[in-house]
Amino acid sequence: MSSQPPRNRQELYDRIRAGSKDEVVLEEMVRLGFWPARSGLPGDPADVIHRRNELQGEIRALTSEQSRLGNLEAMKRELRKRRLEESRRKQQETKERRERERLARAAAWKERKGKELLFLGRGVSGGLSERTPDEAKLTRLGLPVLATPEVLAQALGLSVGKLRALCFTRTASTTSNYVRFQLPKKTGGTRLISAPLPRLKAAQAWVLENILEKVPVHDAAHGFRAGRSIVTNARPHVGAGVVVNLDLKDFFPSVLYPRVKGVFVKLGYSEATATVLSLLCTEPDVDEVELDGQRFFVAQGGRRLPQGAPTSPALTNILCRRLDRRLAGAARKLGFVYTRYADDLTFSAHGPGPHDAGELLRFVRWLVREEDFTPHPEKTRVLRRGRQQEVTGVVVNDKPGVDRETLKRFRALLHQLEKSGPEGKRWGNSGDVIASAVGYANYVAMVDPVKGKALQQKARALEARYGRRPSPPPRAKAKGTAQAGSSAPVSSAAPPAQAPEAPAASPAPAATPDSGQKPTEPPKKKWWKLF
Repeated sequence: MSSQPPRNRQELYDRIRAGSKDEVVLEEMVRLGFWPARSGLPGDPADVIHRRNELQGEIRALTSEQSRLGNLEAMKRELRKRRLEESRRKQQETKERRERERLARAAAWKERKGKELLFLGRGVSGGLSERTPDEAKLTRLGLPVLATPEVLAQALGLSVGKLRALCFTRTASTTSNYVRFQLPKKTGGTRLISAPLPRLKAAQAWVLENILEKVPVHDAAHGFRAGRSIVTNARPHVGAGVVVNLDLKDFFPSVLYPRVKGVFVKLGYSEATATVLSLLCTEPDVDEVELDGQRFFVAQGGRRLPQGAPTSPALTNILCRRLDRRLAGAARKLGFVYTRYADDLTFSAHGPGPHDAGELLRFVRWLVREEDFTPHPEKTRVLRRGRQQEVTGVVVNDKPGVDRETLKRFRALLHQLEKSGPEGKRWGNSGDVIASAVGYANYVAMVDPVKGKALQQKARALEARYGRRPSPPPRAKAKGTAQAGSSAPVSSAAPPAQAPEAPAASPAPAATPDSGQKPTEPPKKKWWKLF
């Protein structure tokens, strides 16, 4: 009960609204002394008024609750509205949280990509998480311990991003790390050369110098080794009673990416480092297509050794160590001597007695297939003593020498050059007859120093007299007809022996006067200089 009078009309209305008019009147009468306080007697009007007010309040509350509960659809709408608002609020919070997490992950991934090689394309990235090398084995072999691809990038003088660009494998790309062109083969057809661009070539040269050249290979291998040549490959077969030559088909392209990676893993490198090294040394076959005016390089099949990379020859020598060991053992049991120059396998037998070349060929072909190579079906020769025997282009009947007919034509060329100069003359497919003459003279001197010395003097005198100048290219030879003087290209400083399928170009050039053909485009770079 209030002991203070209402201060204004609004306060009086509020008191009446909170209770009832009778209760307010009673309170005021008690306060003013016109009505006694509650006496506790039965039938006290104050108690009746208070009890009635309480019951009326309960009735109002129950009525309000009944009204609220009676309208179920309104309740459902209200609940749905509240739940929808709550859901939207939580969704917004979740969206904002996930966006913050995504941005944080992207920033962390970008920062990590700048420091590590985590993905290099589909099908080749599985081992990038394994980064434990066999340090003891690498140290024993004298190889650099490149624990991770990032250490390799530092050794190559490249950033991680640039190394990734050289290794990344894509099905289609607008750029390529190789320049591809065709070169004619001595035996007909063309050979695809994939020349790496300077940055990739520099990385491959580092791998060759610091890793591959330090790995010991079988003594029977003579190709692409320091101190070895087509001459050292031919010497063991000089004076043999029978010489057997075999070629391996698609030598470089048949070596696929998994075998190259296996070489580096076996040397002791971790899966991650071996993956990067093998990607640097391999490439897929590529078709160039144009779409909407833009050129694309589309990969065809798996990665393989490119013919033209500095690392490809050394890798094949390492891969062929077991093949060389098995072939050398088989040849020794059958009374033969074995050497290999790239894909050219040579066996020879000396001394009296029957030498079963057929049994040797059957066994050798079986071993070659066992080592996942393929014998060339059209490049097997068995040369007996009664005919000219050649090994990688070097005649080996009595001593290392050059084909007599070719040498005779070359002397005739030098005579014509001394007599009337280089105009209208050619030698091989080169556009510079003087350079070709000097190169072939150097080749003869390497094979037969006695004969080659005089030829070198003449060729160099011609070079000093006329200098090097382009001459008309060779005329095309019609199919089924012979053209006098057709020949294979000859190196100007080394023997023409670097391509796998023709390791020692068997020079057969000659000089012929020109019939007035106009010069065409300048000659391309010698293919053996690509290695």
